[in-house]
Amino acid sequence: MLPQLTILAPGLLGASVARAARARGVAARIVLWSRRPETRLALTGQPWCDAVADSPAAAVAAATLVVIAAPVDQIVALANQVAPHLAPDAVVTDVGSVKAEISRLGAIALGERGQFVGSHPMAGSEKTGWEHGTAELFERRTCFVTPLPTTSPAATERVVRFWQDLGGEAVTVDPDRHDEIVAHISHLPQVLASTLCAFLASRDSSWRNYAGGGLRDTTRIAGSDPQLWRTILEQNRDEVLRALRAYEDELHSFRSALSNRDYPAVIAHLERGQSYRRQFRPAP
Repeated sequence: MLPQLTILAPGLLGASVARAARARGVAARIVLWSRRPETRLALTGQPWCDAVADSPAAAVAAATLVVIAAPVDQIVALANQVAPHLAPDAVVTDVGSVKAEISRLGAIALGERGQFVGSHPMAGSEKTGWEHGTAELFERRTCFVTPLPTTSPAATERVVRFWQDLGGEAVTVDPDRHDEIVAHISHLPQVLASTLCAFLASRDSSWRNYAGGGLRDTTRIAGSDPQLWRTILEQNRDEVLRALRAYEDELHSFRSALSNRDYPAVIAHLERGQSYRRQFRPAP
């Protein structure tokens, strides 16, 4: 059990961390801090936290583990802000979906005052806000942990164990490798869903009233916060562009097969996609 878990800027993921930690007895004390006074007031008295601090410095003062749950473009700034106030053995992690720059700059921000170990739980939804957090969000979900070569093994182990204790399945990878992986399996699907809806919005508006489950299933994540995704795409721009170029080649190949009435090639594309989809692990 962690003596104190501190969560900075809890939204959906941060609130879910707090709820899961309380439900599973992972931390003796859970402290939150949110940038907005009205959010701090709303969080005060929630049964899954023990205190709501007025500042990041006060929130981390006695923390064993700090989870920064802010948007990806604010994580390093918060790490810099809290670094002077950390306990000597504190470990800081985050939940951002981009890791290369955050892992390196986070470690620089803390220097000798603590250990920064990047994290990214593959969990969430198109909804945002702490009100939508759940204690079950991380169960059987992959949780990437992205230490640097200079990261203390003990700090990495603390973060790995933390996600396991919340019900997740921790996977340790290099930060650059992480960004390549998620560009393909997370960021590219978001771009495809959003741009498909943007394209359909340019057609007859009544068509959406006739859509079945296929369109709803394919485009669910298009309902995600555009500003949130703008920062993610900005931070992982190069890897997303590489994924898009590769996907454009696949789409061009399919279009050529259909245009040329090469139906065996069309079938080959469809069968390859079917096979890949059928090999997904069962949903949590």
